[in-house]
Amino acid sequence: MYGAALDKKRRDARDYRLDVQWTSFDAFFTLVEREGVALNVASLAGLGTTRLCVAGPAARRLEREELDAQNRLIRGAVEEGALGVSSGLIYEPGRYADLDELVACASAARDAGAPLYASHVRDEGDELEAAIAEALAVGERAETAVQCSHHKAAGRKNWGKVHRTLAAIDRARTRGIAAACDAYPYVASWTELATVLPKSIRDGGDEAALARLRDPEQAAAAALAMQLARDPELGGDGWDTIMVTGTGSDRNADLAGMRIDAIARAWRTTPARAVIRLLIEEDMRVESVFFSMSEDDVATVLSAEFCCIGSDASARAFSGITARGVPHPRTYGTFPRVFGRYVRQRRVFDAAEAVRRMTSLPARQFGLRDRGTIALGMHADLVVFDDEHVVDRATYDDPFVAPDGIRDVYVNGCAALRDGTITGARPGRVLRGGG
Repeated sequence: MYGAALDKKRRDARDYRLDVQWTSFDAFFTLVEREGVALNVASLAGLGTTRLCVAGPAARRLEREELDAQNRLIRGAVEEGALGVSSGLIYEPGRYADLDELVACASAARDAGAPLYASHVRDEGDELEAAIAEALAVGERAETAVQCSHHKAAGRKNWGKVHRTLAAIDRARTRGIAAACDAYPYVASWTELATVLPKSIRDGGDEAALARLRDPEQAAAAALAMQLARDPELGGDGWDTIMVTGTGSDRNADLAGMRIDAIARAWRTTPARAVIRLLIEEDMRVESVFFSMSEDDVATVLSAEFCCIGSDASARAFSGITARGVPHPRTYGTFPRVFGRYVRQRRVFDAAEAVRRMTSLPARQFGLRDRGTIALGMHADLVVFDDEHVVDRATYDDPFVAPDGIRDVYVNGCAALRDGTITGARPGRVLRGGG
């Protein structure tokens, strides 16, 4: 791995008091197995990581030898247990990959025995339809399953486009592509604040972006571009729709839970300038919630029979090192919220269908063997809950709240939660290759 990329990974790990000593899937999985884990663990091979390994943060197409090296990494990851390959095409450096590179990655995973391509598609706003078409094209050309991750239409002017993108996924399914999507039951997304920067500023990774933001002329141009992009009179969503949830250091930790417009007023500057200052002070490490989706669109996506339920959240505890900031409530409330809001209130589907979307459908899509249904010979991953009363309690202002209505959770037949209380058991397994 390129030195700068490895340094960033190690720095991020130190934030969670981790010493990164593994350099392969097998070494990481072995560590998890040795330490023990409460839930089952599986992973995809990430394009961002493999690209960093072979080309660093370079904002360009890969050379032939680099593409070959990336394909070897992907095949090796699958042989060591990865379920397929994933791409995050709005993030550095994955967004520099073109269609040919994506097809090559997916094909490498398929050849190694994991025919699955999962993608945070290239655009979830103005170019959403083209982005979904690209993901489906990868699956068709590479002859793999396609998972369109946390499907949505972001930005008020794009609301309603999900009707057309879901139809496109459905048409692909009729052509024999194992295409599906997943969604979480909230109108806000959660990602890096840096995604609001112009793409030209972000080119080449964090260090290059920071250098540009520290240059007065480039910072002024970036601030103007961002201000125009989020101007409500020009179709933007405004700065009050972005809430900071966490920072990389303690310097600005008190800003967690504040909207960008409020931070700008406190700092006596414009919202765009506040974003630039915050990203510089935190070395680009700022997480934010973006209130960008329509409730009707969320229900529409969830209504598709091929839509899985997923939280799109990192694993966090209610206390300790992972409980910093004010994270998105989806971390603690996704699955109960589906029952409360979309089964009982909006009646998008019934409880049995909701369970299918959370269990057997994703298990089949991701190739998890002997899981996802209750039957003889299956692993006993079970949740005992009251489907008439289960509901989320986590909110954007107070996310560290457990849901109501879940009594017991069994993982591989062992109770991880009993009578609403975490047992401390670690019965989870690493599902290498889905097994």
